[in-house]
Amino acid sequence: MYASDLADLDEEEPRKKRAPWGVIALVLLTGLALIRNGSGEFDVGPPQPASAAAESRLASGAFPGTPSPLPYSVPDRVRIPTIRVDAPIMPIGLDADGWVAAPPPEDPNLAGWFTGAVSPGEKGTSIVVGHVDNRQGPAVFYGLGALKQGSRVEMVRKDKKTAVFEVYGIEVFEKNNFPGDRVYASKGSPELRVITCGGGFSKQNGYDGNVVAFARLVEVR
Repeated sequence: MYASDLADLDEEEPRKKRAPWGVIALVLLTGLALIRNGSGEFDVGPPQPASAAAESRLASGAFPGTPSPLPYSVPDRVRIPTIRVDAPIMPIGLDADGWVAAPPPEDPNLAGWFTGAVSPGEKGTSIVVGHVDNRQGPAVFYGLGALKQGSRVEMVRKDKKTAVFEVYGIEVFEKNNFPGDRVYASKGSPELRVITCGGGFSKQNGYDGNVVAFARLVEVR
């Protein structure tokens, strides 16, 4: 379910107070089958990330000179040049069952920004989600698992600024054992998580995992 006021969100609307992190963490931890309805009905599945420690470069201090956090601004597009993503973004919230909503599956080239977290470039962790596929073929984040450390994710905001994030980890997690605190908690600087379905697939349960790209702000244009 998509509330009409989310679809009409713009810069002039007063910013709504976000729920406390503990509430968001609980919702996301228990509700991250957010891209539940990927079809998986293709001979060649989406690329899966190689085994890697997503925290390694962050722990080693590999991101000197992080730009100052940006003020709030609704994101307009997401671009990931290495996997040829250039897609509009719609605001998403929670559906009637308390799950994080996802963009309409019939539009394959559409991503969603979770409005319960920060906007891209603000201090904290911003969350962008999208489908891996639908019944017609690959969708916006089909290639997400092919990203490498150093890949760039560009978030074009409605204030005309582009927040550029660098990927420092890409992993796949089981939905039934999703590390919500690790994925969503603020690290004290502007970060981004890009999430889609991944892992194994069955017709009964859909994809059994989520691919997560961990990225940190490195440039503002």
